[in-house]
Amino acid sequence: MNFSSARQYFYQEIQQPDEYINLAKAALYIAQEEYPNLDLEEYLNALNTMAQEVQERLPTSRYPLRLIQSLNQYLYDDLGFTGNHSNYYDPRNSFLNDVIDRRMGIPITLALVYLEIAQRIDFPMVGIGLPGHFLIRPDIPDMEIFVDAFNRGEVMFAEDCQERLTHMFQQPVSLKPEFLATVSNRQFLARMLTNLKYIYLKQQDLAKTLAAVERILLLFPLAMLEIRDRGLLYYQLGHHPQAVEDLQNYLSKVPDAEDAVVIKRLLAELGKE
Repeated sequence: MNFSSARQYFYQEIQQPDEYINLAKAALYIAQEEYPNLDLEEYLNALNTMAQEVQERLPTSRYPLRLIQSLNQYLYDDLGFTGNHSNYYDPRNSFLNDVIDRRMGIPITLALVYLEIAQRIDFPMVGIGLPGHFLIRPDIPDMEIFVDAFNRGEVMFAEDCQERLTHMFQQPVSLKPEFLATVSNRQFLARMLTNLKYIYLKQQDLAKTLAAVERILLLFPLAMLEIRDRGLLYYQLGHHPQAVEDLQNYLSKVPDAEDAVVIKRLLAELGKE
């Protein structure tokens, strides 16, 4: 595989068992493709410093809600972290270094900052992939409280999540148990990259869209929709042999796909169907 050094480091990081993947490092390797001179240690040290400062402010009683209150005060009141409501699709919102520098991000990257600091003060939290939004919660059995890092660390319960979904989709949405399931580290990183994929696609930056898809496939090599999308991007970028390989692979694995007719027509155009 002919990877850039940032891609190689990302690949090495995600080869470990899921629980050993360092999310902050992996996220910074994602950013390093955009910023080749990015100094990882600078931003890892920034997270360490923030955690040390929070540690000094923690209450003597380490009840989860008290700890969340301390984290919220530090991150949002003292440091001024905020959700980027006005320019949500700015790609900088998806790069951990930019989020730390600008004190601004989207739900998943602000959640990452929150998780990393919480972990360093021995208050582990986990990601929750709510459709259309990303939350976190304390990694404590049977504790059903959720934190919205995008909205100043608002504490939510399952009923609040139900209301948030209904508001986002502007119609009643049933809160299925899987909506509140914990995401793995690989799923966390794939969701970050999926955000970048659609941002760059919207900007018609096909090379950067392809780079995001390629990294999603490093995480999940058998993700057939990503293989299809990589094939379509190859086609648009004029890499026809690679496009044919991916699109034929997609059809062989998902012969009854809804878009099979379109893909076959495209392969016929390329002289391969």
